[in-house]
Amino acid sequence: MKGTPCRPPPRTSPRRALTALVAAVLMAFLMSWTGGSPAQAAAAPGQPGDPNIKFIGRWDTTSSPTAYTPYWAGAYYRAGFTGRTVKLKQRGTIDLWTRIDNGPVTFYDDVKGTVNLTPTALSPGNHTLQVNYQVVAGSYKGDAVFQGLVLDSGATTFAPPAPARTVEFVGDSITVGTTSSQNARTAYGWLIGERLGVEHTQIAQGGACLVAAADGCVGLERQFTKLNPNAATPDWNFSRYRADAVVINLGTNDVGHGVSSAQFQSAYSSLLRKVRAAYPQAWIFALETFRGRFVPQTEAAVKAAVAGGDARVSFVDTTGWLGSGDLTDSVHPNDRGHRVIADRLAPVIAARIGA
Repeated sequence: MKGTPCRPPPRTSPRRALTALVAAVLMAFLMSWTGGSPAQAAAAPGQPGDPNIKFIGRWDTTSSPTAYTPYWAGAYYRAGFTGRTVKLKQRGTIDLWTRIDNGPVTFYDDVKGTVNLTPTALSPGNHTLQVNYQVVAGSYKGDAVFQGLVLDSGATTFAPPAPARTVEFVGDSITVGTTSSQNARTAYGWLIGERLGVEHTQIAQGGACLVAAADGCVGLERQFTKLNPNAATPDWNFSRYRADAVVINLGTNDVGHGVSSAQFQSAYSSLLRKVRAAYPQAWIFALETFRGRFVPQTEAAVKAAVAGGDARVSFVDTTGWLGSGDLTDSVHPNDRGHRVIADRLAPVIAARIGA
């Protein structure tokens, strides 16, 4: 009795194999680009994971597919949308600012749940939305968590116009905008970013030092590379965006935490190296602190970097920039003071990055 003849497995045509390979590569790209899962890549319009919502700054977009959390100051998101109304799904109570199209900035105080951002319906057509949250710091414990947008029936999102350049501002409460009228929005970093037409981030925290102190002062030489200023992990994924310029304004608080001149200079040099590793092509600006603290050490760290071959780093002399009328106390600029800083610093940055 003859056995059943063995048949070779069916062959896959080269064209079919190539199609499968392209599909797999495309899915991997989408997962990498969105920082999540296939479900995130296919998120509905207006929901976390929608690629038409651009998150600027350091946002946690991987811990939850339905709730994105910003860290540091000055984080915001921007989206284009169609229809006449838009609402924000907000998990817990928070203060926030919105701007629709080129209209005025609107402040929402202690809101949560579904927040109506268009109590008066817009005209039909395409619109843009920008939202940023109050800085969660000190005694303020708002819930800065984005859970999505509610759009009109049949409406959708689209990618808003995006600036080609990004400037990152690294600092303490001065860079946060503490005591100014709208915190991060009225701080010099935000003002400069808007003036130059670039994306802008404020990697800053109130009370921060350059050097981490045993008494709890957050040290940005250490935390600059982190997602969260107050956590040792995880590291921030610097491939998420590229900074074309980084402005460092640190040293005001280190005096009160026993940091020596040698420690400060060493830490500043270390921070410059970390910034350069994160952004190989960025221009780095090291500001003289407005109170004139650790100035020789800051300048020496910059000179050492230049001598070591880094030609894209500058020390910025801020002597005389601020007067007593520009401060709310002896340390923090008021709204006028932040505008004065922006007037001085914006041309310096623009001259280097062509903005």
